[in-house]
Amino acid sequence: MKNIQVIDAAENCVYDIFAATETEFALIFAPGQDIAFIDEVYNREDEESLKLAFKNIWLRRISKAEVQGIHGLLFYQLDAKKVYYPTRKDEEAINPNGSRLRAG
Repeated sequence: MKNIQVIDAAENCVYDIFAATETEFALIFAPGQDIAFIDEVYNREDEESLKLAFKNIWLRRISKAEVQGIHGLLFYQLDAKKVYYPTRKDEEAINPNGSRLRAG
């Protein structure tokens, strides 16, 4: 199982983490990526497959105190964040001017 943290634009977003099977994870995240934006996910994958995957994923919320790593971030309604993740890899996050967000 892989853990996905969900971040959305809602004021009451609590940044929950859900467990996904390897197959479900592969539907959401393109190979080699750990950042996904929901509109891009739906543009890339079959809606019915995603519907079933998310139905199952939403049943597997994990308490943050019990999480053993986060394997992917899934953004909802936060298109403005796309500029920070052009490669859709968290470790390669950049500022809009192209400078790295993290040292090293």
